[in-house]
Amino acid sequence: MKIIKISMLALVLGLMSFSAIAPVQSLVSNIKTETTASVIVWKTESIDVGEIPQGTPKAIVYEFKNTGKATVVITNVQGSCGCTATDYTKEPILPGKSAKVTATYNAANKGGFTKTVTVTTSAETTPKILTLKGTVI
Repeated sequence: MKIIKISMLALVLGLMSFSAIAPVQSLVSNIKTETTASVIVWKTESIDVGEIPQGTPKAIVYEFKNTGKATVVITNVQGSCGCTATDYTKEPILPGKSAKVTATYNAANKGGFTKTVTVTTSAETTPKILTLKGTVI
């Protein structure tokens, strides 16, 4: 008798959980998401600087345009190592306007190099990875 009561209770609770889920799912399907994020269009995402002399820092400039309808803010710029210093436009970038990110590579060691700069903005959920490469002679 006790087993029947426990089984019935489990059945009732199980059926109640299904009925509680159905309305939630229908509410979720009725929600419309609106994308208002700005769109960033980079002039180039990878720059090959060719050969550069050892001991001479090299500045590489990446440009982008805000083609969206909302203002964009660069929230973080990070070089892949201590040999790459970064600078960027600090002011909000209005729709239709351009901005830049500058990576200055310290050409201390001879040989080929490939470095990255990670740019985080208010317009994109995933950071943009920019690449710079060349050879120090």
